[in-house]
Amino acid sequence: MIRRSTAFLFLLLLFASCYRVPDQIDPRVSYQIQDQHFQKLTGAFEPLSHHERDSDWGREYIIARAFADQLDLYRAVSTFKRAEILVPKESVRKLEIQYDILLCYFLGKRYDEATEEFERSGLAHVDKSFPAYHDLLLVLYECYREMENFEKQQRIYELIQSTFPETAEKLRISAALRTGDLYEIEQINEGFQHPSYLDRLLDCYYANKKSVGGAQALNAILPGAGYLYIGQKKSALTAFLLNGLFIAAAYQFFHKGHTAAGIITLSFETGWYFGGIYGAGEEAKYYNERVYERNASAVLNDCKLFPVLMLQHAF
Repeated sequence: MIRRSTAFLFLLLLFASCYRVPDQIDPRVSYQIQDQHFQKLTGAFEPLSHHERDSDWGREYIIARAFADQLDLYRAVSTFKRAEILVPKESVRKLEIQYDILLCYFLGKRYDEATEEFERSGLAHVDKSFPAYHDLLLVLYECYREMENFEKQQRIYELIQSTFPETAEKLRISAALRTGDLYEIEQINEGFQHPSYLDRLLDCYYANKKSVGGAQALNAILPGAGYLYIGQKKSALTAFLLNGLFIAAAYQFFHKGHTAAGIITLSFETGWYFGGIYGAGEEAKYYNERVYERNASAVLNDCKLFPVLMLQHAF
């Protein structure tokens, strides 16, 4: 009897392994642009001269800057474009206006339009003598990342690495944190003085995470136990009752000789059973992602590791 029970349990765990959920997390961390943050930053470009301020394009530019300072980005883009049309072609201000348009698109998370603006403008030919060169590279890096154009993103990263190595290191940390690459985070953390903010992040995550395999194994042994393990009491009770009812119904059908009905009921139970195993693993993974996101978002915002928070200049 013990051997049969052991063999049955082994088979359950074997079948459950076919529904294995990967333990790797896929977090979603984001930032919120705050007016106060940009109000603390200075502009990258020289103020307009009296002559420039009195010109048609200068007046449009001043209005556009006022909209941009209030993060009224739609109006700012429209007015910057009017200034771009009016500014003399040979003026260095044209590049500055084009950069401001690109920055508005970026802050508005319109990444396609930001890269289109870059490619059609003269910004593709600037070098580190351009006052906003550091920020321009950051903007492009993040735009290509969001657009999943990883080839161009890598090119921009290499350019940042050769020109602004400290910023490149911050981006490396940022990328590891945003993707939840725990191995990379641990590798980076080895070079830090301890305790570090990465120590606190990792300690908190590992202390609170749930085992995906453990949740699935528990649900394989007793339907609902995996959900109870991750704190979902209602789901645990539902899974337990549904599986119990289907098993009891199948037993009754077989016991009374209704073989066809028993097989149909048992097939439904099989779906509930293995679906519950997979679901418990997915919920454990989801739980871990939420634990990680809470801690990683705090680190990314507090340490200014989002590219938008690394910008050195505003409008």
